Amino acid sequence: MGSTPTPLEIGHPHGSTVKGVRLSPVLSPVLMIQGCTSDAGKSLLVAGLCRLLSDRGIRVAPFKAQNMSNNAAVCDGGEIGRAQELQARAARVTPDVRMNPILLKPGSDISSHVIVLGQPNPELSKMAWRDRRTFTWPIVTDSLKSLRHEFDLVIVEGAGSPAEINLRDSDIVNMAVALEADADVYIVADIDRGGAFAHLLGTMACLNDHEFQRTGRRRRQ
Repeated sequence: MGSTPTPLEIGHPHGSTVKGVRLSPVLSPVLMIQGCTSDAGKSLLVAGLCRLLSDRGIRVAPFKAQNMSNNAAVCDGGEIGRAQELQARAARVTPDVRMNPILLKPGSDISSHVIVLGQPNPELSKMAWRDRRTFTWPIVTDSLKSLRHEFDLVIVEGAGSPAEINLRDSDIVNMAVALEADADVYIVADIDRGGAFAHLLGTMACLNDHEFQRTGRRRRQ
């Protein structure tokens, strides 16, 4: 992939080419923040990047394919995760259901209510979660593409960890999104939890070759 640009290297758009990133007026680039664990700080980091890039005059949109939270925010069209609502406001754009197309609201330890593009979907809620991907993945990809046509840059937040290889075949929120969008991926860890460097090393070791390349690194032989 060559050198991967940092968010600070993304300059003002208007169809120009800046260091490491071509800002296309047709389909904008995607930067993705993934974490070694849940609560690694992904949501706040995405919000900070949204504000930073907005301050630079870039129209940026946040995106999280699937969020699990009972802390929903109401926007035009229905409900989204409160974190995506915060990120949209940090980006100085109107919160939109496409920014969090799939929202899971836990109903019990073994069930959740599925919100699709802001609205409850009882049929998906009844379905086993591993069987939902056939229906939810096209919604995720269409929502992301739609945002990429409207904004100069989309910053995507992952969920949990991409190292959960037992979930790879049903993934709609981590490396599946990165590969679909040809996104540059940054892996974050919370050093206050302890073991952050082991978390980072273990996460990278669990990625397959295509996923590993999204981080801009090459495996040691």
